[in-house]
Amino acid sequence: MIKLSAVQLSSSADVTTNLATIEQILADITGVDANDNNALATQEKVEHLVVLPECCLLFGSKDSAQLTLAQETAEHNNLCQSLAKLAQRFKVYLVAGTIPLISSTPDKFTNSCCVFNPSGDMIGQYDKIHLFDVSVSDNTKSYSESRYTQAGSEVKVVNSPFANIGLSVCFDLRFPRLFQQLREQGADIITVPSAFTRVTGKAHWQTLLQARAIENQVYIIAAGQEGVHENGRETWGHSMIINPWGEVEQCKVSGVGYISVDYHEEELTRIRQSMPLRSPLN
Repeated sequence: MIKLSAVQLSSSADVTTNLATIEQILADITGVDANDNNALATQEKVEHLVVLPECCLLFGSKDSAQLTLAQETAEHNNLCQSLAKLAQRFKVYLVAGTIPLISSTPDKFTNSCCVFNPSGDMIGQYDKIHLFDVSVSDNTKSYSESRYTQAGSEVKVVNSPFANIGLSVCFDLRFPRLFQQLREQGADIITVPSAFTRVTGKAHWQTLLQARAIENQVYIIAAGQEGVHENGRETWGHSMIINPWGEVEQCKVSGVGYISVDYHEEELTRIRQSMPLRSPLN
């Protein structure tokens, strides 16, 4: 059996609190007591892919706080170690939303999506390519992600025993060519950890997610931040898992929690074979 899950958070400016929330949700998803290290040995064998939202370990503070966290944790790679331990403890493939990692330029960080296998090994890293520098009619008004963030440049697909996983982050969703490149590199599932604003989410979130699923005939797992955060920023939530036909199989509109569906490889194959989408313009 193969399960896909999206976790919805309302992350705070405290890393320890956010890690504790993620740990409890992983316990709920897997049905394993977070304090019982031996429980997994008796569980039914399930391959499980879990996706966390963008900025899963720190959100809702000053923009510079992400850079400070990246600088403070760079030497021992604390953030990755903490997430790797969770993947190992709960025996899941964990797409760890995004975390700030110090870049080659010390005054900037990469907004990085790190992927861990059930052994706790990091098997992939994608640095967000499209940065959110926009004006929005909400409490924040103006966003300038590039002020402290170094944009990535590499399209990334991670291989697992059950599927190839394409990685994207939030604002990337508006750039269909990235998703086409992920599909061309073999993606069966594309993950979209996000912190979509409430204004843009209400207008475009579901439409864009369904379009990317339909165009590329992939499962989309979109895990979002939701709520009003400590700095007044408002995020949309509505975490979704969408199948390759473009149907929303599960959606968590609001609140902290998770959604899960079964992954059907045979259905993915059937859709691709019945409606081939290879264009002569490629």
